[in-house]
Amino acid sequence: MESLARGGTRWKRFAVVMVPSVAATAAIGVALSQGALAASFSVSGQKFKVAADRLDGQGFVQYGAYDAQVGGKNVPVAVSAFKTAQIRNMCQSVVTPGIPLIGTVTLQLRAGNEEPVKAENLYIDLDDLEANATFRNINIGIAAGASTKGPGIAKDDHASPGGFAQEADSATLTDVKQTAWATSAGTFKLSGLKMSLKPGVNECY
Repeated sequence: MESLARGGTRWKRFAVVMVPSVAATAAIGVALSQGALAASFSVSGQKFKVAADRLDGQGFVQYGAYDAQVGGKNVPVAVSAFKTAQIRNMCQSVVTPGIPLIGTVTLQLRAGNEEPVKAENLYIDLDDLEANATFRNINIGIAAGASTKGPGIAKDDHASPGGFAQEADSATLTDVKQTAWATSAGTFKLSGLKMSLKPGVNECY
């Protein structure tokens, strides 16, 4: 999105992500790897993958934006945000190639197997998502600045108040698979957290 949130986006180019799959909502991720920085910061040139069995979110909004990479390149994203979210069986992975004397390494993080991961004011900047989604009391086409159901446009997002957005009272997503550039949250509680480094490419999906 050449930007509606943080800049100025070309929505036609973004339509495929924004409308049919508001799905894109499923985001879930922890700001741990190179690519997982808060959206208001410069992001790395690496995406990361996140998978989850189920996400139950309250207070949802999605709007368009772009993330600025180190080096000046802007990448379009769909910002999906929840006031609160619970995520079951979450996996996040990021692949880092070309480490001297080591080669390719995958950082993998897992949590929420027995007790769900819990997040407040969760924002995810993603560009691809697959999931089965159910939204309750959804409004599609609302102006981003007029949304009242979700946590609102993130601080420093530079979103256009009149930009395209969609919102819902709540959302349930299952069999979630997504790629994202950044994730941030006011609070992120990861039950049963396990983080590991694995040689080669060992992504969540």
